Amino acid sequence: MVLFHSFASFHCIKKADLDCIGKRLPTNISFKKCGNQYEDTLRQQDKMKSKMENVNQLTVETTKLQHFFRLLLGALMVVAGIGHLTFQRGEFQAQVPDWIPLSKDLVVIVSGIVEVTLGASMIFWKKQRIKVGMALALFYVSIFPGNIAQYVNDTNAFGLDTDEARLIRLFFQPVLVIWALWSTGALTYLRSRKKK
Repeated sequence: MVLFHSFASFHCIKKADLDCIGKRLPTNISFKKCGNQYEDTLRQQDKMKSKMENVNQLTVETTKLQHFFRLLLGALMVVAGIGHLTFQRGEFQAQVPDWIPLSKDLVVIVSGIVEVTLGASMIFWKKQRIKVGMALALFYVSIFPGNIAQYVNDTNAFGLDTDEARLIRLFFQPVLVIWALWSTGALTYLRSRKKK
């Protein structure tokens, strides 16, 4: 759409043509002294519109299997978030590294709220699933220091009471990152962006 303010600086159109505000002006419009400025402006607007459509089209077709695993991961995140806020609060506090300058309880509560939000978004916000998948993957990366702290400090939580069990848990975090990206189509989207 061509708006009036796009043309106000050109002083190119007659007053009679101002009734086209908010619409694309016809190509047979009368100009006072503009030459090709009108056509140039239309081309620039078409380019910008195309770029905006590309930015807004974060869509990738996903399979039924991906859809199932997206919903499953979302449900698991909601349950984990509820656990943060209620029945597993103490165990989650044990995972918070000592170097974080906030109360362990506050960190657990905030991360629980984030987990419930991301989990619900995975389930219900289908139009933004790629962005949600990327956000969830970043969340998994951001909480990874807690898993490392649990291993390094020999902290027992969630039945992880041996070094071997805690070490195996570290290798599960990249699986969660890939799961979040794959199930939402974000992995395919990111690969297609690399090719461009």
